Amino acid sequence: MSKMLAKDIMTSEVITVHPEDDVEKVAQLLLEHHISGLPVVDEGGKLVGVVTEGDLVFREKKVRAPLYVMVFDSLIYLEKPKRFIEEIRRTVAQKVGDLMSTKLYTVGPEAPIEDVATIIVDRGINRVPVVDAENRLLGIISRQDIIRATFGK
Repeated sequence: MSKMLAKDIMTSEVITVHPEDDVEKVAQLLLEHHISGLPVVDEGGKLVGVVTEGDLVFREKKVRAPLYVMVFDSLIYLEKPKRFIEEIRRTVAQKVGDLMSTKLYTVGPEAPIEDVATIIVDRGINRVPVVDAENRLLGIISRQDIIRATFGK
């Protein structure tokens, strides 16, 4: 029997959002379709990010101010304010582009499902987008797809 590939088990009709979409649209789609994340694509269908339930929950967290000390009436920051600025940006995000993660783990359509499963487990993620050589979204593989392909029928 030949090995199953990403293209054999991926969902090819993928619900997507665009960077300019409102965050509320993401929440609605996740709830309506009982899914935990969505690929974010540009106008050309290229994958630019992923937005998840976790990103929406992040918006509700308390932002921790950067650590600092006072020296002669001056603030001296003990950490770079970059983390603080990023947290502020994400908690006030109104657009998908401000909230999405751009650290992406993808596979091509010919990837064996063992490779997909390894990415999901090693990276602690719930889904892996399947893209072509130009990074256009072809489909998505979730944990459920792998379980169905392995144990279902």
